[in-house]
Amino acid sequence: MGMNDIDPKKTYVNTALIGANVLWFFFLTSQGRTEYDMTMMLRYGACYEPLIVYEHQYWRLLAACFMHFGIAHLVNNMLVLFALGDVVERELGHLPYLVAYLLSGIGANAISTIYNLRLGRYVVSAGASGAVFGVMGMLLWMVIRRGGTAFSGMSARRLMVCIALSIYLGAVDGGVDVAAHVGGLICGILICMLLYRTKR
Repeated sequence: MGMNDIDPKKTYVNTALIGANVLWFFFLTSQGRTEYDMTMMLRYGACYEPLIVYEHQYWRLLAACFMHFGIAHLVNNMLVLFALGDVVERELGHLPYLVAYLLSGIGANAISTIYNLRLGRYVVSAGASGAVFGVMGMLLWMVIRRGGTAFSGMSARRLMVCIALSIYLGAVDGGVDVAAHVGGLICGILICMLLYRTKR
């Protein structure tokens, strides 16, 4: 079966991404407490500016997208991914969605790294939220391309309110990487501008 033979209505990629996040989380919990054991999280790929920039461990920009600090962190991200990712995958296609998701996550972590360095601070960070905000950005662009009309029950205005609220709630929570959220959102929009325009 080739890529063209895969049922476009089935969200294989989004399901696999959720599964990968969940399985990797349970592996990490077998190695230590993900909320508190920063040494363990760094060992398995959490982002940390000195390691990325000075030790050139760029692989962390991707690895950190599949790591979470505690079950609540994981569940929150996976619920949003489940709700929105299926819609985006059906519209973009399986492979373009996978590429867009991963690039959004990498881009979000890269932007967060640059932002923290400019502020002169080093932060241990991880989570799928940058990629998830990328999915929000993709969906937002799709709605805009449709003239702002409702798309899968989501209008442009409603979606923008949800995004703004998510960013605001992250900003008032001191433990949230807002730069990664905003960076992922921007990356998702830009990537989808290329991929979705090509499809249409």
